Amino acid sequence: MIKVSEIKTTIPGSFQTELQQQVYTMLQSLQIPFERVDNEPAVTMEDCLAINDALQVKTSKTLFLCNRQQTNFYLFVTAGDKPFRTKDFGAALGISRVSFAPESFLMPKLGTVIGATTFFSSLLESANDVRVVFDRDVLQDDYYGGTDGTTSCYLRIKTRDLTESIFPYIHREITVIEV
Repeated sequence: MIKVSEIKTTIPGSFQTELQQQVYTMLQSLQIPFERVDNEPAVTMEDCLAINDALQVKTSKTLFLCNRQQTNFYLFVTAGDKPFRTKDFGAALGISRVSFAPESFLMPKLGTVIGATTFFSSLLESANDVRVVFDRDVLQDDYYGGTDGTTSCYLRIKTRDLTESIFPYIHREITVIEV
């Protein structure tokens, strides 16, 4: 099991990426309270179990998907323990043949590496053509838990702050589906 710090309510002392800095700048600007933990790199949902325990939250799973031609991109936020089926995702959106986007697109489009994929990438101009899709189950929880754009820092915020403050702030259409 990975090592996880005590809960912190302050921004990190230094930032690993531009995205991580933008996340905390936004949270401060919107005056959204958060709790976060520093951790050894977490790349799998199994790695997140210790994070879930520390933050008392169910960490969301964020998948970066694309169509067969790699011209349409999707950032899908779903429950960490929910199996992902491309058929169900595609049917909910009325699209066919989605698959995981190649790793080579992660940094240029989302500003992240494997294991750090987050809907917060919506803050980046490079992600303007990425459609953000949330599983309704994630939005029904009281808290949202996920990475801040790194594999070594996870946070917890109220889902209400996500939907009422952050979604409007990023000026992006958010699609909500049931799968």
